Amino acid sequence: MNDRLPLSRFKVLDLTRVRAGPSAVRQLADWGADVIKIEMPLGEDDGYTGTRHSADFQNLHRNKRSLTLDLKSPAGKEILEKLVADADVLVENYRPDVKFRLGIDYDALRKINPRLVYASISGFGQDGPYAKRPGVDQIAQGMSGFMSVTGHHGQGPMRAGAAIGDVSSGLYCAIGILIALLEREHSGEGQWVQTSLLEAMFGLLDFQAAGWLFDRKLPRQAGNDHPKLVPTGTFQTKDGHINVGANQQRWLPMCRAMGVEEMATRPGFVTRDERLKNRDTVNAALTAVFMTRTSAEWVDVLNAAGVPCGPIYDLEQAFADPQVQHVGIAADVEHPTLGHKQIVGQPIHMSRTPWAMRSAAPEAGAHTDEILQSVGYDAAAIARLRAQRVV
Repeated sequence: MNDRLPLSRFKVLDLTRVRAGPSAVRQLADWGADVIKIEMPLGEDDGYTGTRHSADFQNLHRNKRSLTLDLKSPAGKEILEKLVADADVLVENYRPDVKFRLGIDYDALRKINPRLVYASISGFGQDGPYAKRPGVDQIAQGMSGFMSVTGHHGQGPMRAGAAIGDVSSGLYCAIGILIALLEREHSGEGQWVQTSLLEAMFGLLDFQAAGWLFDRKLPRQAGNDHPKLVPTGTFQTKDGHINVGANQQRWLPMCRAMGVEEMATRPGFVTRDERLKNRDTVNAALTAVFMTRTSAEWVDVLNAAGVPCGPIYDLEQAFADPQVQHVGIAADVEHPTLGHKQIVGQPIHMSRTPWAMRSAAPEAGAHTDEILQSVGYDAAAIARLRAQRVV
């Protein structure tokens, strides 16, 4: 099966930990790359992603092989260099100075393999005044300005409910790796791919960041309301809440479908700018109508009229939704100890080359012997390395 996957010709050395780096490597592993997860002989429990058999760890490290290796020892570094010789990609997310202390930085390793694509994720960048600071998701959310535009007006800064800095930096890193591999087809050379949690958060801020750079206007917190469009936000119904997304073109059809067509031409409600100025009044008038019917009824009514509208689920409800089940985002995996489980699948579909859940996250060092044998170590040499705690 692996030979039929689109990235099966690439070998990836995974030196990452916690979430950002593993999120990048997971993209490569799911699409077929031969990923060797290199970790300390004692395994890992980073305090963020839980124990090895936790849902988080299993979700991040599926489709990989595991080699335990002490990179601080000369023998361990020698093994890594042997693996680098025919690797396509190495990914790390140490603090920027660590790889130089270990002697496994890009300049050192490209002397062994000039075709190597070396990818680094850090908190704040590989150099600059904050380069040596420890960086985690929430710190990047705060420093980027993201928390200043999240949450209700006046409530104070609010983080997102998921690790968006970690995951987005992983995705940007994976994109950079694929671009470097494509460029290598032309130049024949690898290169150093870099991103950071801080930069990724600016990428996610998108129009909010662009608005400040372009117009020098600070956006404010808008809660569940869209900062520029009314009515686009969350509304209470007879039995809960719904999300509605109506632009100017959908304003009249929305009012008509709700049975209040006159509201579309009410003074102060007609144009986008008028509704933005009178947001509270518009929302209050709509809420009075939404409170007369259930969420499910309004979702059906507004979607039938071409007005974007959807329910607000918890995760149990979300995974039970027929469309969510249809797209197959809950992926099955068989674990040798845990048995049958489900974890989050790939949100990308391709017409000819699907991704594959080939294996659960490996036990620490599960593939050490076979990987060492592939670079020339015999059974006696492997036994000596184990005795020395190199592997």
